[in-house]
Amino acid sequence: MNFFADYNNLALIAIAVVSGGLLAWPQIKAGTGGKRVNTAAATQLINRRNAVVVDIRDAADFAKGHLPQAKSAPLADLPGRAASLAKDKATPIIVICQTGQRSGKAQAALKEAGYSEVYALEGGQAAWQQAGLPVIK
Repeated sequence: MNFFADYNNLALIAIAVVSGGLLAWPQIKAGTGGKRVNTAAATQLINRRNAVVVDIRDAADFAKGHLPQAKSAPLADLPGRAASLAKDKATPIIVICQTGQRSGKAQAALKEAGYSEVYALEGGQAAWQQAGLPVIK
């Protein structure tokens, strides 16, 4: 019990708790957006289940390079375009941005539009290109 009464130890405990929280924050934040997939899992969803790829980057970034058969739907326009992305709301949707940081907002918008299976590509377009997967310009 003396361990917790010592002020030096309390400071160490506080530092450990805060650093643990900061390490866990990205996982907590990512968990609120929805499911995430890596490039291999995304490729399987596209090939095996005909997943629809929705690129939420602006038109200029989309023109620089995008996944084959990706649909451009900038994040600002997504709520208005969500209904026309796939015929069946059960079709898997893969949301892609440049680095994977903004895809959580798009996932929430698509879930609200009624899509049941929405994924975000971990690392976004950058991870796709780094993996050496095809890009259309």
